[in-house]
Amino acid sequence: MAAHSNATVRRRRLGAELRRLRLASGLKSSEVAERLMVSQAKISLVENGRRAISRRDVRDLCALYGVADQQVIDALLQMARESGQQGWWHAYGDLPRSVYVALETDAASLQTYASMAVPGLLQTPAYVHAVIGETIPLPTVEEAGTRLKVLLRCQHRIYDPHHPLRLWVVLDESVLRRVVASPDVMREQLEHLNALGTEPHVTVQVLPFTAGAHPGLPGPFSLLQSADSTAAKVVCLPRFTSDLYLDKPSDVQHYSGIYDHLQAQALDPDSSRDVITDAIKSHIAAANRPQAAAGSGP
Repeated sequence: MAAHSNATVRRRRLGAELRRLRLASGLKSSEVAERLMVSQAKISLVENGRRAISRRDVRDLCALYGVADQQVIDALLQMARESGQQGWWHAYGDLPRSVYVALETDAASLQTYASMAVPGLLQTPAYVHAVIGETIPLPTVEEAGTRLKVLLRCQHRIYDPHHPLRLWVVLDESVLRRVVASPDVMREQLEHLNALGTEPHVTVQVLPFTAGAHPGLPGPFSLLQSADSTAAKVVCLPRFTSDLYLDKPSDVQHYSGIYDHLQAQALDPDSSRDVITDAIKSHIAAANRPQAAAGSGP
């Protein structure tokens, strides 16, 4: 894995370790901020892995926390150096979901539950274009183009011959039936979905309407596991403004349990493919219906 793609994981691990050292020292984040003459927000962002930190600041924090083991200090300094490297997504400017893009780039496996739309990694260009145009208020041509390029770049992970992303997807049946853009766009999208489902590293399951109430009703979420086996799994809860990320063991265990239930209630991959094929036929019929009506005479 390229060094830049490991930066986010390093930053999160570094932040978690610095938080652990601070708590062990008995200091509050406000006290640390006051002693180092920085804002408390900076300490919080560093500990949450949302901001890179300089090696000098790492040294200052180690001194403040009473860290004497030079091996520990050197390991933290190395993580600080690597966490400052920029990923490929930075070339596209200030992206709304840059944190998620970074985590997805780092991930070795991804489990996702989708209740409203096809997940981005599995979307066709036409479907992406429609989602951007219909969900972002008055997007500019440049903004729409940038988002499309970024999403298509993210999809490279599925086709990476050396490190393909292990992807599990549970789709609510409503995702298949909701017409995004047009029946023709949906037909193409669902055919693409069925094709990807045959890949050995991609598993697609459909949660049918007949499942009734289920643990996924509150909304979509994803579980991301880094290629770094020592890094904690991260839960992502998508939001309109800023996504919510959870990595506390209790939170991860909770959402992992929910995902296990969703997979158990969903159809197996072969039966799911049959349901997707049935939805494709419905969209084809819908696409042909206006033509048949127009061609009929009195």
